[in-house]
Amino acid sequence: MPSGFFEGIEKIRFEGADSDNPLAFHHYNPDEIVIGKRMEDHLRFAVAWWHSFAWEGGDPFGGPTFERPWYPQDDMGRARQKADIAFELFELLGQPFFCWHDADIRPEQGNFADNLRTLEEITDYIGEKMQVSGNKLLWGTANMFSHRRWMSGASTNPDPDVFAFAAATVKSCMDATHKLGGENYVLWGGREGYETLLNTDLKTELDHMGRFLNMVVEYKHKIGFKGTILVEPKPQEPSKHQYDYDVATCIGFLRKYGLENDVKLNLEQGHAILAGHSFEHEIAVATAEGMLGSIDMNRNDYQSGWDTDQFPNNTPEVALAYYYILKAGGFNTGGTNFDAKIRRQSIDAVDLVAAHIGGMDICARGLKAAAAMIEDGGLENVLSQRYSGWKSPKAESMLSSSLDEISARVLNEGINPEPQSGRQEIIENYVNRFV
Repeated sequence: MPSGFFEGIEKIRFEGADSDNPLAFHHYNPDEIVIGKRMEDHLRFAVAWWHSFAWEGGDPFGGPTFERPWYPQDDMGRARQKADIAFELFELLGQPFFCWHDADIRPEQGNFADNLRTLEEITDYIGEKMQVSGNKLLWGTANMFSHRRWMSGASTNPDPDVFAFAAATVKSCMDATHKLGGENYVLWGGREGYETLLNTDLKTELDHMGRFLNMVVEYKHKIGFKGTILVEPKPQEPSKHQYDYDVATCIGFLRKYGLENDVKLNLEQGHAILAGHSFEHEIAVATAEGMLGSIDMNRNDYQSGWDTDQFPNNTPEVALAYYYILKAGGFNTGGTNFDAKIRRQSIDAVDLVAAHIGGMDICARGLKAAAAMIEDGGLENVLSQRYSGWKSPKAESMLSSSLDEISARVLNEGINPEPQSGRQEIIENYVNRFV
């Protein structure tokens, strides 16, 4: 039976841009065909269990503001109740996927054996609900940052017992993800970083982190997990410096430890901003190296210097993100997870529903704008023209010659190039036509 938590809210329908119904989709039509594929199949939306159901509305300066029937989240009865209400939200929204950390779906027991027992119990329960609803698990992951045992990291911890506890925890979460048919498994660094170099052996910690991730890949193949292993870049918060700083840093790390063929990246808009990048930059770097796996869609408040995890509301930013995703062929096992939370003043159930509606609409608008730009071909033409000089045999031959040979050619031919306009404003005006 329905819990009553979403009482009075009916299944969200697509009503179009002219509708003034705040509880309807205005742009997200799951069956609309966008460059040959259903919109739902392009976007592959997922609800984040942690922000939507586990977060209690606190911030660094104040405690919980939400009152939910499954609080306090300290026993299996409430864990099952939380799952019941989660699947009610999935049904209301029509989102095909969801994501979780182990600590989101089961209560913390204080020891590994009981954590394992409760994780297995709740994943059996979630599995039964998935069979009825048809929802899928986009990815699972382990929370190795909240409990005090993780205060100095997990795989990078100076205490080998913490490393062992982390390995056991990740194994249990991979088993749970595999059991539920998850399409990816994510390792978010959490506290894999340092607060001060004065007590940190960087080489040892990075080597341990590299070996840990190799163990994860080895175990994936042992159990026959067909999903993708993902790591998630984040530059700071909670640690002063995270080892998985940004896409380029992660790719260098994966190549150093021989993991570039087995691990891809889960990218978040908020983390890109914290690293001093745009979201489209991080996606473009990942796709250029064939490393894009999935995305966490949210935004930061640009007037705040931390990870505010707000639902997206900026169509131009979202459009450019999906432009590079579509250029790379779209998602494979990945999707669009709303790693976003409602504001701590938005205390009602309807606020949770409305936030997802808005996020889904913004992503739909961004996807359609991205598809229109791809079909128009304007940006591709800009690139083709700007780099056209490299298509000549003489230019191509430079890349296999030497500095001596190139220098002689410059002298002999009197090469003295004039600057060429990058036409940035014209290109930006072009993009604005679509968004």
